[in-house]
Amino acid sequence: MLLIMSLRLDSLGNISVIGAGIMGHGIAQVFAMNGYSVNLVDISNEILNNALEKIKLSLSKLVERGRISRMDAESTLSRISTYTNIREAVGNADFIIEAVPERIDLKTQIFKDVDEKAPPHAVIASNTSGLPITLMAEATSKPDRVVGMHWFNPPQIMRLIEVVKCKYTSSEVAELTFKLAKKLGKEPIIVNKDIRGFIANRVYRAIRYEAYAMIQRGEAKPVEIDSAFRYKLNIPMGPLELVDFTGAIDIEIAEDLYFKDIINKCPEWEPHEEYVRIREYALRLSREYHSKGWLGVKTGKGFYSYPKPGQWVKVDIPKEAGEKINPIEVLAPAVNLSSWLIRNNVATAREIDLSLKLGYNFPKGILEIADEYGLENIVNILRDKRRKVVEDYGLFYEPDQLLLELIKNGKTGKKAGEGFYKW
Repeated sequence: MLLIMSLRLDSLGNISVIGAGIMGHGIAQVFAMNGYSVNLVDISNEILNNALEKIKLSLSKLVERGRISRMDAESTLSRISTYTNIREAVGNADFIIEAVPERIDLKTQIFKDVDEKAPPHAVIASNTSGLPITLMAEATSKPDRVVGMHWFNPPQIMRLIEVVKCKYTSSEVAELTFKLAKKLGKEPIIVNKDIRGFIANRVYRAIRYEAYAMIQRGEAKPVEIDSAFRYKLNIPMGPLELVDFTGAIDIEIAEDLYFKDIINKCPEWEPHEEYVRIREYALRLSREYHSKGWLGVKTGKGFYSYPKPGQWVKVDIPKEAGEKINPIEVLAPAVNLSSWLIRNNVATAREIDLSLKLGYNFPKGILEIADEYGLENIVNILRDKRRKVVEDYGLFYEPDQLLLELIKNGKTGKKAGEGFYKW
């Protein structure tokens, strides 16, 4: 009864943020700017002082731009207290969010420690971008009050937050976290199942994997794919440009070392065998680039070359390079995956599209694009890819049952008046 009674938005006053790194200090700033008392904790005063300096710099920029007053900046800072002791940091917390490095062993230990030291009513959230909330919940005595709250970088600017329910998360906790994100001025979406990559990253990775696959099959060059995205879809950065910018090659290889072990511990985290197969094929390219040290901007070379390691410049991509590429060829497998997500009640069409608009700067949602192109044409592309691919990852191109059902019922998209949306 204590937990149910306390799960009201107006009862939340004290927030604890565990981890003061890139994400943690930004999350702390957002909470403090919205009137919450924030306890920010990390392993050393040096890290915490560095975090406070970054928050001060961020706030000063907002003052310079006239977004907030100097008094607002000062009051925001006054609401942030720093700690190197978790017990002290979470002892009076109503809502706790961890933002430590993406290591499941580290996160589960933190959840165990916080569970022992936080008040019984406190909700414990993880900012993980894709590790299993389920395993974190199982490290606590009250798994029903554990939830995913995935922010996007930088937290002060990006509006998207994915609220992730694992099999233990109570509906009250998920609803509270959703409302809290709204109160912070964010655009939350509900992810109904705890799966790898959640929504935005999972769908976008399907786009990236298909780009890798097309390059390996000799169907397109990186500059051709990126040109089609930039000039035909009006997406600021194509999938290969983004890989270079974010250092995704390095991240993918690092993830590959421990994800298999995680799946063994939590099989429901990756319930889609076909997705695993396309990933394995795609990562052949990642491994090749990794072995050559082509990690993108950080090394000065990836899919493109840069002036020197660590120095990003906008890649010169000519419009004519993408003339022969139909970007729907790259998007179709991600549309198929999105259909799978809807059919398996992971997310709605609106939530999928919102995640890509806010998380990856798509001017239109991927399912809006699919409806405009025609779902029967999407299926034809998938079937053509399936015929050409003899390896087992070709199963990823089998049209999803929901796509086929929509077409069977005449719901083929915008021209028909209905597809994933009613038009």
